[in-house]
Amino acid sequence: MEKTLATQGDTYFLNLRFILILTVFIGNAIEPLIRQMDSIHALYLWIFTFHMPLFVFVTGYFAKGALGGAAGRKTLLQIGLQYIIFQSLYSILDLTVFQVQHIHHSFFAPYLLLWFLASHVGWRLVTLGMHKFPPAAQIVLSLVLGILVGYLRLDGAWLSFSRTFVYLPFFVIGYHFSFENFVILFTKQKKLIAAAASVILFAIIALWGLGIPEGWLFGSMTYMQLGHPEWYAGIYRIALYGLQFISGAAFLAWVPFRESHMTDLGRRTLYVFLLHGFIIRLAAISGIYSHIQHPAAVLLLIGGAVLLTIALAQPAVRKFAHPVVEPSVTWIMRLERLALGKPL
Repeated sequence: MEKTLATQGDTYFLNLRFILILTVFIGNAIEPLIRQMDSIHALYLWIFTFHMPLFVFVTGYFAKGALGGAAGRKTLLQIGLQYIIFQSLYSILDLTVFQVQHIHHSFFAPYLLLWFLASHVGWRLVTLGMHKFPPAAQIVLSLVLGILVGYLRLDGAWLSFSRTFVYLPFFVIGYHFSFENFVILFTKQKKLIAAAASVILFAIIALWGLGIPEGWLFGSMTYMQLGHPEWYAGIYRIALYGLQFISGAAFLAWVPFRESHMTDLGRRTLYVFLLHGFIIRLAAISGIYSHIQHPAAVLLLIGGAVLLTIALAQPAVRKFAHPVVEPSVTWIMRLERLALGKPL
């Protein structure tokens, strides 16, 4: 039974991971239009209330059993190598092909979506450092750190320092998440209620929430950078955590439990995540957004984002891009053993 539940859990979270990468691509695709159409702005804000918190939550869930030891160390090395490769690729293309102006290129300033890689290293290391505390204490401590980090007087984007701690609670919760208890608690009736809550939340944002500052949802800035130097600014983050937990929990109702083609696509979301930025950049410089002025054109844009997400998650893309997206770190580990005088 445990093995069956573990398999079902992996299936559910792979389905969730693919749906989330869809929302990531759609959110990035529609961002240039949010000041033109209120409906698109509402969709964008709604997506940001759950998609990154849940993505971090899923990442924490799949870190089970591979956080420490040789497997955890190998994962950290691979994330670091991915960061170096894609930070270099995006920066070089920005300077040559895309010719994007006013971007500070530095390995200490993660390039747009690459903040996730920098923060992933942080989540793993901090969670390892808290391993002696019981799960409940880890969650409480991560929430406190997520609130307190906003008071620091530094650039929150530096090595994704702010986002690392702002999203840490979701990683810790995912790491300790019990799918068995989830199946028991998330009955059909509760799933319907959650789905309704998700729709209602979108309606509330569309009607009254368009003034929500996106900076708070991004998690990349300190309170000072957000224009709130008040001593009580942490209360706003507490409220935001409440919104994200409600929105994230409600969105789980849309995720199927059954294995399907979506489950297989969910195994290759890393390729979509790291490669879709090139497409977004190309779209931005192509001038396509100047022609999107009607809802029908927006629907075509969203449809294109869905199709491209599916395309980037295909096995053929993995076969072609594997050396770059999932680079081997065996050679690094061999060099380390040689340096330490250990046998290979």
